[in-house]
Amino acid sequence: MAPDASDLPQRIVSEQVLHEPLDSQLEALAAQGLELSRSDLTRGSDTADSLLKRLGVSDASAAGFLRRDPVARRLLEGRPGKMVQVVADADGQLVSLVARYPAETTDNTASHFTRLSIQRDGSGLRSSVAVAPLQSQVRLASGTIQSSFFAASDEAQIPDAIAAQMAEMFAADIDFHRELRKGDTFSIVYEALTADGEPITWNQGTGRVLAAEFVNGGKAYQSLWYRDASGRGAYFGFDGQSKRRTFLASPMEFSRVTSGFAMRFHPIMQTWRAHRGVDYGAPTGTPVRTVADGVVTFAGVQNGYGNVIEVRHSNERSTLYAHLSRIGVRKGDRVSQGETIGAVGATGWATGPHLHFEFKVDGQQQDPLKIAKNAEAVTVSSAQRADFTARALNYKAQLALAQTIAGNHGDGD
Repeated sequence: MAPDASDLPQRIVSEQVLHEPLDSQLEALAAQGLELSRSDLTRGSDTADSLLKRLGVSDASAAGFLRRDPVARRLLEGRPGKMVQVVADADGQLVSLVARYPAETTDNTASHFTRLSIQRDGSGLRSSVAVAPLQSQVRLASGTIQSSFFAASDEAQIPDAIAAQMAEMFAADIDFHRELRKGDTFSIVYEALTADGEPITWNQGTGRVLAAEFVNGGKAYQSLWYRDASGRGAYFGFDGQSKRRTFLASPMEFSRVTSGFAMRFHPIMQTWRAHRGVDYGAPTGTPVRTVADGVVTFAGVQNGYGNVIEVRHSNERSTLYAHLSRIGVRKGDRVSQGETIGAVGATGWATGPHLHFEFKVDGQQQDPLKIAKNAEAVTVSSAQRADFTARALNYKAQLALAQTIAGNHGDGD
């Protein structure tokens, strides 16, 4: 529809460019102060002197300030790994220092960071500290299965936390332990978190998987994150069918079933007995999450179960989590699906760290794995269908772009 470029009018514009004499340019350059910037992470063995030396700063007064000032001292206190950026002049004197690290309150760790600043002004060095929100960048990646999913995600430079989210979102469609095949492919759109534009180094620097496609055995599965009008988010297929069910498939993200819902030889009683739950092997301290929304009806000690949490759900259904090393809720608390309520342990009659998990309907134990697989799905309301469809089309385009960078990763807005 555009005109031929050869038919457009053309004209030549000439202009004389004048430049300053070389001597004046050199004088102006000499008048400019030289400043050098350098970045690094704090280490557990750091002192004020060793940190500044590693950052190229030779300033005894600045080292003394880091030791003396109450706010500045926080730079070397607590956990190492703080992101530090300094600016020094040509003589090595500190001009400014900015450290970024996780928010110091657990409620804000996932969404905010702490910024500790030291600035030099006419009266000397001054310190300040503030909490600021993390920003997210959208990244694309894709890969092909050669041996395992996590090996392929490593090859594609996808953080482990993002790979784990992806495995979780497709858990109802694909058995990642038994059904993956060599040649299966995946593409993903996810968030990377930044502090003042710098990629963070804690929490693996990741946010949420926004959309993904997994081709398993020639069949494609898609999923996207969608937040409804109430502010609650979940994963849905591009056809509008929810990936989220009322009950999660497992009370832990990483686990292995060590004893199923069946007859077994009890390791302590030394007899064959019916096992009315599922045991998940995992290291002590592994987070345990509730598999559905509900209300805590018990949080305490129960004989052989050790530390126990029981949660009541809808329709006379309840779940039990036993042998915990830590209980993170109290009786009467309302909990949401996926919320961490405790940690794996070996309390009570346990031969090693694991989680004993039970699912009851009308007080009778049922096979949790069957319940989760047959659980009812959560759906998008008809009022939000148009908005959902528009988002799905946008993510389809991004996933198509991700497929063109197989084995690599990129950043975008």
